[in-house]
Amino acid sequence: MLVKIDTGAELSAPEREFVECLRRLPTTGLALVDLQVGPEHGKRQVDAVVWTPRGVTVLEARGFRRRQSGILEVSSGGPWTISSQPADLEQPEGVSVSDQLEHAVHEVKAALERSLQDPGHLCGAVVLLPWRGAVVRPARTTLRPGLDVIVANAADTTEFRIYLENFAAGPRAWTADRVLAAATALTRSCGSDIHPTRDELLAEGFDAAAPKPKPIAARPAPPKREPKPEDTGRQRAAAWAVFAAGVLGTLVVLGVIVRAVLTDGPDVEPTATTTTGATATPQSRATAPAVPAGVVSPRTAVECWPFQSGC
Repeated sequence: MLVKIDTGAELSAPEREFVECLRRLPTTGLALVDLQVGPEHGKRQVDAVVWTPRGVTVLEARGFRRRQSGILEVSSGGPWTISSQPADLEQPEGVSVSDQLEHAVHEVKAALERSLQDPGHLCGAVVLLPWRGAVVRPARTTLRPGLDVIVANAADTTEFRIYLENFAAGPRAWTADRVLAAATALTRSCGSDIHPTRDELLAEGFDAAAPKPKPIAARPAPPKREPKPEDTGRQRAAAWAVFAAGVLGTLVVLGVIVRAVLTDGPDVEPTATTTTGATATPQSRATAPAVPAGVVSPRTAVECWPFQSGC
C-alpha cells in the first residue's frame, strides 16, 4: 500500500505501528496519514483516509495503556471491555471512540463534497493495536453497518488486510485519476503538503480507466404462439348442422321408445262368457280339456311388457 505522511508529523508509538501495518499490507491502496480535516475554526485530526479501487474508508488508530488479553466486547453507546474489564485505551476520559469515528467520517465526507468531489459511500473502522504478545479476540467486530473494529499489529495484519479488501463490494470505480483528484482536494483543504502522483498510483495498482461494464445478456425471446384459426361462417354452419343432427337423432330414438310403450301394453283377451253349472251340458264339460297343474292355460291372461320375448 502507498502510504503518505505529512512532513513533520509527530506520531505516537501506536500510530507508528499503525503506519507500519499499512506499509506491510499487499493490498492496492493509498493511505493519507495524520490529516487535519474540517473548517478552519474546528479542524479534527484523522489518523488515516484510505482509498482502494472499490471505495474509501476512514481509520482511527488506538493503542493500549497496558497489556490486556481476552475477549473484546464493543458497543456504540457504552464502554468497551476485554474479558469483562474496561479496555484501557489511549483515549481521553469521557470520550467515546465510536463517536470520534463517526465524526471523522462525517468531516472527511463534508471536506470532499466542499471540494466538489463525489466520495460515494464512506466506511470507517477503529484499529486497535494491543501490546506485542497480547491476544485480543475477535480480531474483527461490527459497531453498526459501515463501522467496524479491527485488532491488528505489525506482526499480524491478516484481519486488517481482509477488511481493506472487502469493506466495499462495489466495482473498481476509483481509478488513478479519480483518486488523485480526491486526495489532492482533501490535502489542499487540510493545508497538507502530501502530493501523491498519478504514476505512483498506477504503479500501486489503480486502474488508468474505469473498466467497461459487463454487457447485460439479452433476455430470450418469448416462444411464438401459433395463431388460432379464424372462425369462418362455414365452420359455424357445419357445427350447427352436427348439433342439429344429434338433437334430431335423440328425438327419434325417444319417439320410438314412447310409441313402443304405448302400443305394446299387456295382452289381455276378452273374458269368455261362462255358464253356470245348471245350464252347462255334459258335452261341453267333456270337451273342455283338463289343464295339468302348474301349466298356464293358453287362455289365461298373461301380462306382457315392451320388448318381452314370447308375448
